Amino acid sequence: MFGYVYARGRPLSHGHRKIITGIPACPPPLIHSSIDMASSILQALMWVVALSLCISSSECLTGDSIIEHSQSVDGGLCFNLIGPSGYNCLEHTAQTKDGFLLGLQRVSSGILNLGAQTAPPVLLLHGLFMGGDAWFMDSPNESLGFVLADRGFDVWVGNVRGTKWSHGHESLSDGDKEFWDWSWEEMALYDLETMLSYINSKTSSKVFVVGHSQGTIMSLAAFTQPDIVSMVEAAALLSPISYLDHITSKLVLNLVHMYLDEALGLLGMHQLNLKSDILTNMIESACDGHLDCSDMLASITGENCCFNSSRVDVYLEYEPHPSSVKNLKHLFQMIRKGTFASKIPESLPIWMAYGGNDALGDVIDVEHTLKELKSKPNVLFLEDYGHIDFLLSTRAYEDLYDNMINFFKSCGMSS
Repeated sequence: MFGYVYARGRPLSHGHRKIITGIPACPPPLIHSSIDMASSILQALMWVVALSLCISSSECLTGDSIIEHSQSVDGGLCFNLIGPSGYNCLEHTAQTKDGFLLGLQRVSSGILNLGAQTAPPVLLLHGLFMGGDAWFMDSPNESLGFVLADRGFDVWVGNVRGTKWSHGHESLSDGDKEFWDWSWEEMALYDLETMLSYINSKTSSKVFVVGHSQGTIMSLAAFTQPDIVSMVEAAALLSPISYLDHITSKLVLNLVHMYLDEALGLLGMHQLNLKSDILTNMIESACDGHLDCSDMLASITGENCCFNSSRVDVYLEYEPHPSSVKNLKHLFQMIRKGTFASKIPESLPIWMAYGGNDALGDVIDVEHTLKELKSKPNVLFLEDYGHIDFLLSTRAYEDLYDNMINFFKSCGMSS
């Protein structure tokens, strides 16, 4: 096995703040009905760009097409973001059954030796238009990936197909239509299964799973499969998404009802890469004097009580990541139809955290999901939290992480 480890020690500190109540924001209008279709499509693309920005030598192993290899020392997430913050980090690659090469990073605290963790492995699953970097955007005491490493967890960072920190496909290029022929269902049944199998092959242990947004719908869908859920110790779901009947983001609803996903398909688009050269000028103009990105974020995700707007430049350096038009279409169909079937085993311990200001994971829809589950999940409700607060809140350590880690401890992990 080949790889690179980055290590640097640093002192630990954790801030504490008191919860306050947030106030919902009113989203701006989208497109006037009198504008012709071509102009509507162009404007819709611009809004999607703004949406995503402001969120926003190999060795074969036995098993189901699992491989591992090193990647360029200066081209990976370890080198660019995790290592410079003082943490041990090793790059891994795992191949899915349908040929995608997924990037995984294994992270531990800079004061521990890699492999000397005291707690079980935990897999972090990012949301739509994001990558594994999303768990490391804020300071070490505010970023979940760093916090879990400091608490002794064997942290594995997942990156789904098509994102920057994954490595393409064994035979297809990202210019091929077939490369983008997938949605969150394939990510659930292939990507998540492959990640869990790979981690299990390295640790001989069941895995704690933490998902945010799209990472939660992947998890809920995957956990209906006995062969996948058997590899999971417990799951923590942040801003869970399954039922989408009551989504309140007017901007997203406008895009849904104008059938943006269908329009993109008619234009022959299969990849939704919001950092492509074609969209760069729109991105720059959208956020340079013409659009308040903090307000735009609130209009899409709900008012975020604790989002650190001073770090927007850091977020935009890494986000957004590509996705597929088919994935967007499938998500929009869920909103139109309001259906999602979940048959999660009662034996799987689940912890959920959701917010009163989340315009994408509405309280009514989350509570619908809770009623559908056979088990009785541990639930944390934060009235003033929006969709992104669960990932990028400056108060996350106090509000979320201790509660989550205590849940993991109750499932039998060592402290």
